[in-house]
Amino acid sequence: MNIRLDGKTALVCGSSKGIGKAIADRFAEMGANLVLIARNEDRLLAINNEYRSKYSGNYYHYALDLGNLPLLESTISDHLKIIGNIDILVNNAGGPESGKLIDAEINDFLKPLQNHLFASQLLTKLLVPGMIENAFGRIINIISVSVKQPIDNLGVSNTLRGAMASWAKTLSRELAINNITVNSILPGYTDTERLDYLFNRLADNANTDYETILKQTTSKIPAGRLAKPEEVANLAGFLASNFAAYINGTAIAVDGAFLNTI
Repeated sequence: MNIRLDGKTALVCGSSKGIGKAIADRFAEMGANLVLIARNEDRLLAINNEYRSKYSGNYYHYALDLGNLPLLESTISDHLKIIGNIDILVNNAGGPESGKLIDAEINDFLKPLQNHLFASQLLTKLLVPGMIENAFGRIINIISVSVKQPIDNLGVSNTLRGAMASWAKTLSRELAINNITVNSILPGYTDTERLDYLFNRLADNANTDYETILKQTTSKIPAGRLAKPEEVANLAGFLASNFAAYINGTAIAVDGAFLNTI
């Protein structure tokens, strides 16, 4: 099976590191043109220069915060007017701060909602007309296994991820007639900078060290290890392709059998 994305253009959010970067790498290898969004201009420029040296696609990047909705809208609207339609959207953003849900304030929900749900809705509304015009569209949401099994001490994140999953499922039913699929990937514990940050916070709160937290976590994963970002990206590459045309409205875990639910 030769899975390619030649001639397709993908917008990947949070693409300067972690899972977003791994997905952008995979899409570039598969022949896609790329529009990268993240906050770090230097990282984005370096990534696009790397792609230009290795592949033959067209690569663009915008350094902005997904929570800045007016800037996000104007930037992508201008891109669509000048460059043209985008076929694949990967909604991916960093998670909120850790902590118990009962301790969260109303303001603790606002920024994460903007970065995830609101930004995803905005980008979808901007890109779907072009997807309909091309009779092809893929919307892929990077969420979390907490959609199916809430994770302790990630109260705001658990709430937000559930909202994203319901949003995606609803959207999949509305857009299916247009050959647009909407699927969610639920990564388990994945070896990223974000996870390092969370583990270090857990270690500080528990008066222990990072290695102890890592060992405790991997002991709960039947596979006995963390996921690699590339393993999540492999699924994203398949879902973005023509081979996944009839896979729609799903939420697929990449978790080493961590979940206890079906």
